[in-house]
Amino acid sequence: MKSSAMGSEIAEPYAKALMSVAEQNDLADRIGEDVTFLRQALKESPDFANFLANPIVKPEDKKSVLRQVAESEIHAYTLNILMLLVDRGRILFLDDVCKRYQALLRERNQAVLAQVTSAVELTDDQRRAISDKVKALTNAREVELETQVDPEIIGGAIVRVGSQVLDASLKGQLRRLALSLNAG
Repeated sequence: MKSSAMGSEIAEPYAKALMSVAEQNDLADRIGEDVTFLRQALKESPDFANFLANPIVKPEDKKSVLRQVAESEIHAYTLNILMLLVDRGRILFLDDVCKRYQALLRERNQAVLAQVTSAVELTDDQRRAISDKVKALTNAREVELETQVDPEIIGGAIVRVGSQVLDASLKGQLRRLALSLNAG
């Protein structure tokens, strides 16, 4: 799937249209679950993503596969936007549309996205503690955690919320210590 500044521009009107339909029908959160499902499907199956992005594959074949993969999992409105993306030759921007919808949903729900990188998988208590800390820092009502594991940070975690970064990793602490020793 393509992800770029151009992709963001193309995704914006589709995400806004989907949000508009979702809000009119009181389905914003339900469709939010759909786009999360779709992003996960694209992430877990590069073959699926490549199939959708392939310009040689006929639109009807793409629609058929999308129906097989998603029709029982997603709302009809979400399926309709998928068919529209195929018809307009924009299905390769599906991930961008989904990301943009998620951003619109966070704005609507006064939520923030916190990207957390940790040395090991976080426990539920750690997730809750990070979420509470981010709520306190941002005054958000909700926090959506997007986690990834990177053993190279040795220990601790790095939390990104928008342009703010809180580096509580052992690697970051060692780097700061080395800088202070070199400065002195």
